[in-house]
Amino acid sequence: MADEMIVKELDDVVVRFSGDSGDGMQLAGNMFSNISATSGNDISTFPDYPADIRAPQGTLTGVSGFQVHIGSGKVYTPGDKCDVLVAMNPAALKTQYKYCKPQAVIIIDTDSFTKKDLEKAQFATDRPFEELGIRNEVVEAAISTMCKESLKDSGLDAKSIGRTKNMFALGLVCWLFHRDISIGEKLLRDKFAKKPAIAEANVKVLTDGYNFGANTHASVSMSYRVPGKEQKEKGRYMDINGNKATAYGLIAAAEKAGLQLYLGSYPITPATDILHELAKHKSLGVKTVQCEDEIAGCASAVGASFAGALAVTSTSGPGVCLKSEAMNLAVIAELPLVVVDVQRGGPSTGLPTKSEQTDLLQALFGRNGESPMPVIAASSPTDCFDAAYMACKVALEHMTPVVLLTDAYIANGSAAWKLPVLEDYPAICPPYVTPDMAEGWTPFQRNPENLVRYWATPGTEGFMHRIGGLEKSNETGAISTEPENHQLMTELRAGKVERIADVLPPLEVEGDADDAELLIVGFGGTYGHLHSAMDELRRQGRKVALAHLRWINPLPKNTADVLRKYPKVVVAEQNMGQLAGYLRMKVEGVRLHPFNQVKGQPFVVQELVEAFTNIIEE
Repeated sequence: MADEMIVKELDDVVVRFSGDSGDGMQLAGNMFSNISATSGNDISTFPDYPADIRAPQGTLTGVSGFQVHIGSGKVYTPGDKCDVLVAMNPAALKTQYKYCKPQAVIIIDTDSFTKKDLEKAQFATDRPFEELGIRNEVVEAAISTMCKESLKDSGLDAKSIGRTKNMFALGLVCWLFHRDISIGEKLLRDKFAKKPAIAEANVKVLTDGYNFGANTHASVSMSYRVPGKEQKEKGRYMDINGNKATAYGLIAAAEKAGLQLYLGSYPITPATDILHELAKHKSLGVKTVQCEDEIAGCASAVGASFAGALAVTSTSGPGVCLKSEAMNLAVIAELPLVVVDVQRGGPSTGLPTKSEQTDLLQALFGRNGESPMPVIAASSPTDCFDAAYMACKVALEHMTPVVLLTDAYIANGSAAWKLPVLEDYPAICPPYVTPDMAEGWTPFQRNPENLVRYWATPGTEGFMHRIGGLEKSNETGAISTEPENHQLMTELRAGKVERIADVLPPLEVEGDADDAELLIVGFGGTYGHLHSAMDELRRQGRKVALAHLRWINPLPKNTADVLRKYPKVVVAEQNMGQLAGYLRMKVEGVRLHPFNQVKGQPFVVQELVEAFTNIIEE
């Protein structure tokens, strides 16, 4: 009987929305994430979209996906495979079915499964489920037809009506998981505040999708409920992606330091949203310039830094290549600069919408000459705020350019973020000159403890000076080609970066820190997957620990002690072994087991568990 449907309570669930690039799957996924976060669930998301600006409709290369993992407790990853797959056309079904769990529910729009649609998706027969060997529960709904019927009196044209089918699918998923669609209605009215007719049309279709599930029970044997957290820390929360969190972290650091924020940038996937977000905040004194090319973006930021601003430039791997000359100008001039590198698949144009960790050695060494530069890596969408803040703090307090590494996975992925209290964050105190230094001052006069030169911004009376790209005398600040001076300046610039380690927190070890048989080492956006793999191995009775690096240059002072403590150490990274090679260079006498993937996709936790188990049992 329909009214006897079972409601199953789950600790967590994974939903994957997929369809053509124009089907609005990213919006539907984002809204489901927001609705779930507002309901008290922890969330982790993974947008997975094609590089094609607009692939032919209904084709395999044009499928756009959005996966969200919601849980009652802490959620570290978007999940390996999904419990529910929304496939808006045959191409989505064919390319995304591999992400389904064996018991997953599949929701399809039957209106998009015509003979022509099946041919575009390269199905050989008109029985796609049999062809793929699918035996899952399938919810077949004529979504496009029902949207047309729902909005036949709305006055909207057919194209606008067609764009609402993502909201019907979202309504159906909300019913399946007992979500409160009034939250979705508010989100829609906020998003389309300037287009109330579009807002109300989408609200109606969302409601109709929910009611379709409620009235028909959608041909499934049960519905699901994922309770919200009971112990959630009090405060204001929002669903935030990594690029927005990075932008907010930069703004917060500028406010804390009492400086204007300047961003010189050039659009590049997947970093452009940082420019977009910062451009919205002129009221906070943020200045953004979309420059004619990458080197201009960086060079203008170096000029802004010389003028006394908190200067930032944002890009991805190909842009770092182009910026390297201007980055080196900041190195030799010893000016604060934050270079945000949102890593993507390479080389060349490579996989511009996919994620990798292949820029690490470029960030560390990819410049001419001896040009040491601090490197920090964010570990999650929400951690991008803290990492950006700390990158600014180190850049300003140590008068150096700093590279902030994020990646497409955490830049576009999102999580529930508790709005921070700025008073809780450490002060940012640039090493400004003081009036008593004026007599006999030179541009490279330094603090003897940390080797940081003092900062005289233009217009500071008594501190007129010049700096530039030619090597300068440590004593006078005048251009110098003296061999001994160049040796000294090279050592001073390196020593300044090395001494940053004196103020960094020690490398933290999670899990079985005292007696692990295996230590997992990683950096950046792989944190959630590595932590989940550690948790699973510990559930299986293994002794496993995790050391996830935030600061890569300089390394925390206890890094060597940590790596030498454990009998086996695996370094897991989304490249061909860049961190492992760097650690071998910095820490002698440690055998490191590499785990490397370069697929443009996040790690799969189960694959990590199997690989790490094999290392333990070797």
